[in-house]
Amino acid sequence: MEVTVQLLAAPETLRGLVMIVFTEVPAPAPAVKGRAARAVPQSKAVRELEQQLQQSREEVRGIPEEFQTTQEELKSMNEEMQSTNEELQSTNEELTTSKEEMQSLNEELQTVNAKLQAKVDELSTASSDMKNLLNSTQIATLFLDGALKIRRFTEQTTKIIKLIPGDVGRPVTDIASDLVYPELVAAAAAVLRLLMPVEKPLTTADGRWFGVRIMPYRTMDDRIDGVVITFNDITVAKKLEAKLRALGEERRVENENPATSQ
Repeated sequence: MEVTVQLLAAPETLRGLVMIVFTEVPAPAPAVKGRAARAVPQSKAVRELEQQLQQSREEVRGIPEEFQTTQEELKSMNEEMQSTNEELQSTNEELTTSKEEMQSLNEELQTVNAKLQAKVDELSTASSDMKNLLNSTQIATLFLDGALKIRRFTEQTTKIIKLIPGDVGRPVTDIASDLVYPELVAAAAAVLRLLMPVEKPLTTADGRWFGVRIMPYRTMDDRIDGVVITFNDITVAKKLEAKLRALGEERRVENENPATSQ
């Protein structure tokens, strides 16, 4: 066994320490008689021992360098881990901020949704009020949009024009009507173009009379967006007018022929 003692000068952390290396060496060859016989084996053993010693010294010399390299690699890895940790911390902070922003945005959306729901409820109530008001007047009313498509109608309108709820959005020209007024669509288009109301008495195929009035539909911001057609039942008045006319005609004939009346 061969013992090698070496004072370490590098790296800095190992400076001043002593490294002891134990190297196993082969046992010396047995003695051979004769001077020449002893010289050859001893020289060969010495060379082998020197080579092993040199190799051990080189290995020992490389240990500090390897240690320093490993230390630098560990230091570099520590710096990378520290950098990664800082990035993760920054990402976590960004996620926390995003979560707070999303929560704030969600609260705003809930507030807006509540306001919209309140508006929807108001519009629903207003629509119900208007529907009940129109039905209470007992006047048939038909609403057409700018393309003369059906927008809305009252229940009384179905007694004049063959309408069902599914007809909303259809052109008024596609709907059958009892009204003897083939110029209805042309008149509505003229009112929409000239913005001048049209009113005239019209009869139906079954002998009813209606005062038809066509006028522009104005929005709250004073914008024309279609027409409104009302049908006021004047059958009783027309019948009374016919009776009065017939009675007047009879009196006129009697006045012209007094002898006949006697």
